[in-house]
This record gives sequence, C-alpha cells and structure tokens, in this order.
Amino acid sequence: MRVQSRRTPSVTVMRGEAQLAALVGNSPAIAAIRNEINKIASADASVLITGPSGSGKDVVAQLLHQQSRRAARPFIALNCAAVPADLLESEMFGHELGAFTGAIKARAGRFEAAHGGTLFLDEVGDMPAAMQAKLLRALETRVIERVGGMLPISVDVRVVAATSVDLDAAIAAGRFRADLLYRLDVIHIAMPPLKDRPEDVAPLVQHFLAGEARPVRFSTAALEALSALDWPGNVRELKNFVERACVHHGGEIVGRETINRLLRGATTPAAPPPRPNEIAAPAHLLGPDGVDLKQLLADLEQAYIREALALSGGTIAQSARLLGLQRTTLIEKMRRLQIEARLQD
Repeated sequence: MRVQSRRTPSVTVMRGEAQLAALVGNSPAIAAIRNEINKIASADASVLITGPSGSGKDVVAQLLHQQSRRAARPFIALNCAAVPADLLESEMFGHELGAFTGAIKARAGRFEAAHGGTLFLDEVGDMPAAMQAKLLRALETRVIERVGGMLPISVDVRVVAATSVDLDAAIAAGRFRADLLYRLDVIHIAMPPLKDRPEDVAPLVQHFLAGEARPVRFSTAALEALSALDWPGNVRELKNFVERACVHHGGEIVGRETINRLLRGATTPAAPPPRPNEIAAPAHLLGPDGVDLKQLLADLEQAYIREALALSGGTIAQSARLLGLQRTTLIEKMRRLQIEARLQD
C-alpha cells in the first residue's frame, strides 16, 4: 500500500509538557480514577470517558497523555459537537487543495496533527452517523484519507473519547453505532458529578484560587455552604464561580452571605417552609408610578436564560437542566425572546 507522507499540520498542537493537568479532590471516587489512570496510561488502548458536562473529562484525557509514553508528542483535542457536520470530516482527516469551496490550500486534520501522540475526541456522542462510520474505519485500519485526497495516510495515535451522552440509549435509538462504541470503549472511566463528591469542593476552590491574580479568602462557613450545593454545571461551574468571586471581591474575605449574592444556578439545599406566623411582610417593590410587570418578568427570564447558556457553553440540554426546564420549552422561550445560542444540541 502506498502511504502518503505527512505534511506539517496547520492546526494548533499542545505538547505534553506545555500544560499540566490536575485531577483535584480527596474523594474515594477521584482517588479511584487517579489509580486507574496510573494503571492504563502506558497502554495504547482506546479510552472512553463518560460523565456529565463540566465534570472534568478533558482533565482525565490530558492526564492519560501526560503519563503515557506519548507525553512528548502532541495532545490534540477536537470537540465533535462544536464543529458543523459538513466540516467535521475535514477537521478530523484534513483536506486537499480544491476539495470543496473555500479549500484554498491543503490542510492536515487532527489525526495527522496527533501523529505519535494522543487524539482527544470530546462529545463523541454527538457525532453524525456518516462520520461515525469513517471514524470506525480509521480506528480499525490506522489509515486515513484527506477530503479530496486519493492516497492513504498512515497515522499512529491513541484515541481518547469523551461524552456526556448515554451511548447505550443512543444505540437503542439508532443514533450511535454499537461497533464504534466497542472500538472506543476498550477502557472505560466514569466521571462522577460534583454533587456526589462534596468533599472535593474545598480542594477545588483552593486549586482555582491559586490561579487568580487577586484571590479571595473563603471563610469556613462559606466553604461549608459551597460544599452543600448541587453544582449542576459541575467543576466548570465551580471554577466560574471562583473567578466571579475574585473579580468582585479580590483580596477580601468572603463569607456565607456574600456567596449567596454571587451564585448563578447552583442549587442550595431546600429550607423548611416558614410557619404562617413567621412569614414576613414583603418589602415595598412598587414606586408611585408602578411597574411594567410583563416586561420586568421578560427581562428577568432573558437574563437567566443567557446566564445558563453562558455556563453551559451554549449547550441547550445542559442549559435546560440548569433552569429546570424541558429542552423543548427552553427552545420555545429562546425563540420568543429572540435569544440565539452559539452551540445547540
């Protein structure tokens, strides 16, 4: 078989030593995952990382690379949900000059860029069916072809995939190939949601504070309160919260009262309902000119939807979960309020 030589990739690569990942936490679940990474990092078998959005699947992928024999070679990541379906093949396998409108020069894809290293396919559960077949062939043969190309290109990569989708359910619904799952899921790592490991919240907070120019100091009561939250956006949401706290209160001591004003979407533990004789009279909300209640509620609804979209990176399903809505209900509200999402699932 004639094999085409690899050209210098035009995609950005990250060497193993360029950015060190850290799986922070003291929980038994995180300790078990660290132990699993240590055992499997030296192997070349494909790994599938599952877990909710924002739980740290990308960190596990980077650790697998950094502790492998491929650490000095590139770590290349591709978010399969972030690339339009008609461009995904080119992103993954590259293209030749003139392969399609706009292909003004030949370009290497992520497989070629990751040669000798690790290719991380994030949100692989959102990959279109046609691309699933092509990915399966590449995994089985370790040979790819660029879009518009005629010659096969041999690649040596370790593939680590991640998804927040229930792939068994996707297979049952006909949205994902069972044979591709078997090829990807040689080794399986399941990331737990942050709400299931509250003992990891304080160490994560300290880890994120270490990267801030003007960190805050959380009181013991504040850390206890943060550990009691549900964090539907998981570690990513906690990181955003710490960053927001440092922006507003850098250099200060942050107590329980302050964190209540900073929270966005994290669910506090339910408080018991007040007794009838304990219900305080409402504060005066209306001025002498009254208020346009319909517009006020629309503005509030729009603000919460935009905040949920920002926290979830534009993912509709995750935004709906943050807001306690059905996915279709959120889409209808976005249409009514003329809100556009950069990424929609």
